[in-house]
Amino acid sequence: MKNTIMEQASKLKEEIIAWRRDFHQNPELSFEEHRTAEKVALHLKSLGLDVQTGVGRTGVVGILYGKEPGPTIALRADMDALPIHDQKQTGYKSTIPGKMHACGHDAHTSILMGAAQFLSQVKRPERGNVKFIFQPAEENGGGAEVMIQDGVLQNPKVDAIAGLHVFPGVPTGSITAVKGVGCAAADFIRIKVIGRGGHAAHPHTAVDSVTVTAQVITALQHIASRQVDPLDSVVITIGTIQGGSANNIIAPEVELTGTVRTLNPALREQMPEKIEKVIKGVTEAMGATYEFLYDKGYPSIINDDQMVELVLQTADAVLGAGKQSLVKPSMGGEDFSYYTHVVPGAFFRLGVGNTEKNTTYPLHHPMFDVDEDALPLGVAMLSAIALNYLSQK
Repeated sequence: MKNTIMEQASKLKEEIIAWRRDFHQNPELSFEEHRTAEKVALHLKSLGLDVQTGVGRTGVVGILYGKEPGPTIALRADMDALPIHDQKQTGYKSTIPGKMHACGHDAHTSILMGAAQFLSQVKRPERGNVKFIFQPAEENGGGAEVMIQDGVLQNPKVDAIAGLHVFPGVPTGSITAVKGVGCAAADFIRIKVIGRGGHAAHPHTAVDSVTVTAQVITALQHIASRQVDPLDSVVITIGTIQGGSANNIIAPEVELTGTVRTLNPALREQMPEKIEKVIKGVTEAMGATYEFLYDKGYPSIINDDQMVELVLQTADAVLGAGKQSLVKPSMGGEDFSYYTHVVPGAFFRLGVGNTEKNTTYPLHHPMFDVDEDALPLGVAMLSAIALNYLSQK
């Protein structure tokens, strides 16, 4: 399989790179992926696929029917960019100030377009179907959930799903995967500490919301260090603090926002109560009051063990021995998780790191780039995963 699939996928390299650079130069934010979606839809239609547009607002779905009836596997790519200014000095850097593909979704989209072309023109499945899901709004808006609500996993019913994410921390030519919980649930918190304003020279006549807030922030870390099993993982990070108007005025209130990351679904359910208990205790003890919002974001990815084994076996065959490995879960969030809570799925990392090509900057960095030699490897992996899954069912 290695020679056949890799050789054929490599023939698509120039096209895939051209797509990726076009998308990279023309990034579109969440639910604004109109140009990207149009180009994807035109490509899928040119391949003779059954194409649906406007799924999940700006999503595109292509369906490839095999020669004989059978199960359906979905392959997914996200399409949206980030509100980051591209600082690279390349011929394909973003042409839109303040918008950039800093998370590799341009690569994901191009890879899946290549897989659609490979499976429709080079090696069509003998039986079963492949559903190509081009999803909007992974970064902001939960596009996966919106597409599911629009029926993306039905007609035909999806039996399994696979997806990838380019990753600069993995060298080009390799992939990594996680069995079970793959990524953390990512939740949002907003806290308002309400004191009583006054003159900075007379703090005893006021309730200093800044000092109360400092105690709240410190106390929240007690949850992670002393209230949660050390074998579980939780991250509570306060990302913004807004309060005060002058150096000689005691601020009447301070507002905080942050994120809570958990791997254990049961622990996730406990976090709102644990956090509010700390906030309530500290503010009451110091004479302040509070407002608290806990907004659940993306759930954790739950990778199916059999699907992960399929990915690893496929990597051995396509990339060669020693090019795959199992790794620890990530505390990052990813809305591919919504699919894995409905159907068996596997989400893996495709290495794009290459120090010689300066492609080791982390995700969401203004200098982020990918080693384009990895793009046909992604095409080969997704195509082979689909073929292997359908041949085994």
